[in-house]
Amino acid sequence: MGGAVQQGGGERRGRRGRRRGKHRRVMGEINITPFVDVMLVLLIIFMVAAPLMTVGVPVELPKTAATSLPAVEEEPLTVTITAEGQVMVMKTAIPRDDLVPKLRAIAAEREDNKVFLRADGAVPYAQVAQVMGALNAGGFNNIGLVTDMGGPRLDGSGGQGN
Repeated sequence: MGGAVQQGGGERRGRRGRRRGKHRRVMGEINITPFVDVMLVLLIIFMVAAPLMTVGVPVELPKTAATSLPAVEEEPLTVTITAEGQVMVMKTAIPRDDLVPKLRAIAAEREDNKVFLRADGAVPYAQVAQVMGALNAGGFNNIGLVTDMGGPRLDGSGGQGN
């Protein structure tokens, strides 16, 4: 009858200590799969959004052999003449009588006097020249005419531009 009395806490402590050791191991690897997934989603978002960032007035630009202009720091002012002859500053329609005062107000707020003129190919040259005169009178003397690439070179080769 001499049974040994054992205290209840000793064995449990040993087991707990061993369990904690198994669950608290330091992971020495970095799982980059979630990072790659996030980056691919962002890439798709930017690929879809990039074409939408251009000025949204639809015009059929004439094609020329000119190369594109270098990028600028400040967002350039864009003036568009639609096929119907309507003049738009960025995306806002402006009556022709109010064009010069509006351009002067814009020029006073901007650092750069560069403006891009987009005109539909169906617009007569006289209307384009009148808007260019209004741009000059409004304080914008650095006017870039926007065209699409791929037009005739006019260098005697008879081929299309790149």
